[in-house]
Amino acid sequence: MSQSTNPTTQFQTDANRVTADVDRRSFLRSSLRGYQKTRTATQERFLSYESARIAAGDAKWEAIENLDVYLAQFADKLESRGATVHWCSDSEEARSAILEIIKKHDAKSVIKSKCMTTEEIHLNELLEKEGFEVVESDLGEFIVQLRDEAPYHFVFPAMHLKKEEINTLFQEKLKSINTDDPEELTMVAREVLRQKYLSADIGISGANFGVAETGMISITENEGNARLTTALPKVHIALMGIEKIIPRLEDLALMLPMLATAGTGQHLTCYNSQLGGPRQDDESDGPLEMHVVLLDNHRTRLLADPEQRDALRCIRCGACLNVCPIFKNVGGHTYGTTYQGPIGSVITPHLRGLKDWKHLSHSSSLCGACSETCPVKIDLHHHLLRNRRDAAGKGQGGLAEKVLMLGFTIVMRRPWLYRLTGRLGKIGHVLTKPIHGTRIDPFYAWKKTRDLDDPAKQSFKQYWKSRK
Repeated sequence: MSQSTNPTTQFQTDANRVTADVDRRSFLRSSLRGYQKTRTATQERFLSYESARIAAGDAKWEAIENLDVYLAQFADKLESRGATVHWCSDSEEARSAILEIIKKHDAKSVIKSKCMTTEEIHLNELLEKEGFEVVESDLGEFIVQLRDEAPYHFVFPAMHLKKEEINTLFQEKLKSINTDDPEELTMVAREVLRQKYLSADIGISGANFGVAETGMISITENEGNARLTTALPKVHIALMGIEKIIPRLEDLALMLPMLATAGTGQHLTCYNSQLGGPRQDDESDGPLEMHVVLLDNHRTRLLADPEQRDALRCIRCGACLNVCPIFKNVGGHTYGTTYQGPIGSVITPHLRGLKDWKHLSHSSSLCGACSETCPVKIDLHHHLLRNRRDAAGKGQGGLAEKVLMLGFTIVMRRPWLYRLTGRLGKIGHVLTKPIHGTRIDPFYAWKKTRDLDDPAKQSFKQYWKSRK
């Protein structure tokens, strides 16, 4: 999406285009059905998964409620082992800090493991503009980078692509053999990426958690690419949102299985690493320098909101996306922002401004599946309602919405008018039935993709009276 495009207009345009692609929607839903089955089986291995959700949510609550204390403890521990901590209030400061480190070392190439926070601050675009080679080492991220696309999903970046499409892409971009075998395609990418690890001057990663007690970042992955990214280059830069803090090392014993279960349906991901500084004198490997960039970028604005600050508990598992009926139909790119789905619709108006991004909170059925599945019990669907309320309270709903809400208020406060409206609705349905879904239908915009059943011959109120 270009900077000049109105986010609301772009969302509507992209949603219409994607929902018309029935084959792609079917492919997406089929992929997510497999995830749901696997996750359900893994949840059953917990003695009490609901108790685990409560405990995980409490641990994150403790961190968020004492964020100033735990961030200071985390930074002090890191610096005591030779790491450098950079405190950045916004995207511009974070980009400048990272760029300065890269230029200081006269670096030429950068290798990255998956880090949605770098997507949030548009780091790749900056580094490429400055003339650096930047390579994503996560397989999904590598694929969408070759396509010059943003990640489709922040856990499964290339979930929208079929293996045949990836085969075509690799033939075009990497001159690979013609194959749609997933294992062979993975080996093609691996062969390219191995050389990039060896030649990279800088490794950039994110952090799934920052442990205050030990001053270590925790990285969770399934491919081993993050370990190579953080260990082989001489300089390691970790970019971490300040909300990723957890109080104690023992909290990982719960957080890591919860992240894996909710995110991918695994009991535990293949690689879980804790990194606490550059190579020490008695160590034989690891980076010579480690920099941790702590990013606010309006997170403290959300922290100051007593109603919605619990959204900062999010561990970025992506579970709410996987069960969301809207995401399943409009896809990840339609959201036009770094964080998609229900959690993205909650936090993006806080991170990027309510005025331009209020539409995301309306892009929900409010079914509550997101809240029900969240492993740290974030009240997502009610937060979406609160965002809608806040937008309306600030007069950002637009004239049409104001008129509709005024009309709704007038009708709902007058029983006689409510009954009359119901009768007129029945008459209108009969009169417009011959032109249903055509452009002369007064409700064409809504009815062109929907069928309406004939109204009941008897209303519930009439039925209730008849029973008495």
